[in-house]
Amino acid sequence: MANAYWPYFDPEYESLSLRINPPRASVDNSSCPECTVVKVDSVNKPGILLEVVQVLSDLDLIITKAYISSDGGWFMDVFHVIDQQGKKITDGKTIDYIEKALGPKGHITAGAKTWPSKQVGVHSVGDHTAIELIGRDRPGLLSEISAVLANLRFNVAAAEVWTHNRRIACVLYVNDDTTCRAVGDQTRLSLMEEQLKNILRGCDDEDSEKVARTSFSMGFTHVDRRLHQMFFADRDYEGGGVTTADQVDHTPSFKPEITVERLEDKGYSVVNVKCRDRAKLMFDIVCTLTDMQYVVFHAAISSDGPHASQEYYIRHMDGCILDTEGEKERVIKCLEAAIRRRVSEGLSLELCAKDRVGLLSEVTRILRENGLSVTRAGVSTVGEQAVNVFYVRDASGNPVDMKTIEALRKEIGHTMLFNVKKVPASRNAYKEPEASIAGWPKTSFFFGNLFERFLA
Repeated sequence: MANAYWPYFDPEYESLSLRINPPRASVDNSSCPECTVVKVDSVNKPGILLEVVQVLSDLDLIITKAYISSDGGWFMDVFHVIDQQGKKITDGKTIDYIEKALGPKGHITAGAKTWPSKQVGVHSVGDHTAIELIGRDRPGLLSEISAVLANLRFNVAAAEVWTHNRRIACVLYVNDDTTCRAVGDQTRLSLMEEQLKNILRGCDDEDSEKVARTSFSMGFTHVDRRLHQMFFADRDYEGGGVTTADQVDHTPSFKPEITVERLEDKGYSVVNVKCRDRAKLMFDIVCTLTDMQYVVFHAAISSDGPHASQEYYIRHMDGCILDTEGEKERVIKCLEAAIRRRVSEGLSLELCAKDRVGLLSEVTRILRENGLSVTRAGVSTVGEQAVNVFYVRDASGNPVDMKTIEALRKEIGHTMLFNVKKVPASRNAYKEPEASIAGWPKTSFFFGNLFERFLA
């Protein structure tokens, strides 16, 4: 019997184009007097724009202008970026990271780990279990969630919490308080899941399955993108414009202006977004379009004072443009929801203390007892230090009385670093760092910056 021989295919054949034409990334501080220019050239592939924007966003860089072109087989981007103080990127480590992450051996080609501020466990906490929660929000809910974890002796190494349209979504990274490793005991995990679901279901709703969902996973995920995906799957964009404490705003310019038009001769749908500018705005929009299975072929991003204007030329992954009014309306609603999810105004409370089991539970309990509602929160751990930030309003959604802040300072200020910052109305409200308690500068709280501060 004759033997059949199949042709040999190099398993790396699909990456041949990338190996022949590896991506190039350059960081230029000379061509523009006001910002740093980042240029990226690469073979085009699905999702590459999101990956590039994700790298810049994870470094807490602000994109003031961008020009995107990825028609055909090549991807060319130019980004004008500044740091949170409105200055050029001059730190050598940051520049080196950008060039490596976006270059031949970087994130966009090899799927390497991203900046440690968003990949909890890579550098600081070891193995962990990721918990995803989504349900109806109510005052004190975060305190109840953290209390369950503390009572079961789970240490919260990191967490990100968003609220939008009366819903709450959380991604928490926990480990065992004795082993500092991921929790492998299925009995403990089942007990935790049951108790968390009971808490999330502790409100009136006809469809309890929609109210609460809990899931567990091992390994890493990009937190911000995962939160967008969770809200999108939960259909929070169908809320009909209902505002909650984290979206209270009395200025008519707050509502994003989003339009979708057809460019018949070029075969594109053109999405125009005009809204108040803020950090990570481009990431939130590109992330949503990508998860909705749309491909961005061209884009132009600019900001004028406190306002941002972003224009995207898109097609669906199947090559079609948006034909029906229903498709256009869905894109508009989803983008508006994505923009609103990260909006936080009022006050942010920044706390730093030695990490221990129950710390998050204690802090959120104190916030609840003082009548404060958490609209967004972030928790991280670096070595033995726990760093928390809470965006808060009072239980009615109004700005917090400073008497309440002073009471908080007296109650917890003697055991941890405590910093209060008014969240600016737009990303253009740059100020020089001011002195604060124990010499901690009053800068905007962003995890990337804070990680560098503690690792230095």
